[in-house]
Amino acid sequence: MTDGVADRVRTEQGYLPRVLIVPAVVGLALLVVPLSALVGRLDVATVWADITSPQAVSALALSLQTAVAATALCILLGVPLALTIARAGPRSAAVLRAVVTVPLVLPPMVGGVALLFLFGRTGWLGTALGEVGIRVPFTTAAVVLAQAFVALPFLVLALEGALRATGVRYEQAAAALGAGRWRILWRVTLPLAAPGLIAGVVLCFARALGEFGATALFAGNAPGVTQTMPLAIYTAFNGAGVSQGTAVALSLLLLVTAIAVLLLVRAWRPGGAR
Repeated sequence: MTDGVADRVRTEQGYLPRVLIVPAVVGLALLVVPLSALVGRLDVATVWADITSPQAVSALALSLQTAVAATALCILLGVPLALTIARAGPRSAAVLRAVVTVPLVLPPMVGGVALLFLFGRTGWLGTALGEVGIRVPFTTAAVVLAQAFVALPFLVLALEGALRATGVRYEQAAAALGAGRWRILWRVTLPLAAPGLIAGVVLCFARALGEFGATALFAGNAPGVTQTMPLAIYTAFNGAGVSQGTAVALSLLLLVTAIAVLLLVRAWRPGGAR
């Protein structure tokens, strides 16, 4: 390696103290070793039977269906919200961004309690819905709402960041050429922010797929109706429902999904191939 190349490598890597490698390795081990222990508990001989058992298939199918529905709901509501935040003034954007971030820092169970108080029989909307014969809590619709509540910030923040990065100069140029607002949105704004939008959608889906706390409180744990994969795993390790072998297999399935999501996000992120 020539001196010029070596100097460039040192410049790109920075000048961190070498001793920091020790706690960095410990931190990495804290993340990797427990997952390795999970993989080590997998019974290869029964894994196919575990993930194809009726209870497991039901939980997996319900998780995928509700996660897709929740992601669609997040796209419908989150894209306009991200656009609004990205094009709002600094103060308004800061307030809106803080509100959107709240579900990320709250324990998911708090979200479940809040949804229950909103849509329950005595809740603000639950009373009105009950009068027309609509019940939301402890239904599949409740699973979708709980997943959307915790997943929406991932989509909004990812897209809002991409929109801010692209700025408005191309929109201004399109407007100067006579394009209308809707044409600018579909032909300029969203295509430029496509990497952020796709990353947000993928993260949103992954978060919905792994949601547990809000779903447990707001939707319950009824097999075939509200028992998603995380709830099936929890039930198994508490001695009911599917076996612990199935729980391990489903846990690993969620792990594989998370890794795939990270790879997809990296592939769509600008500079992700580096």
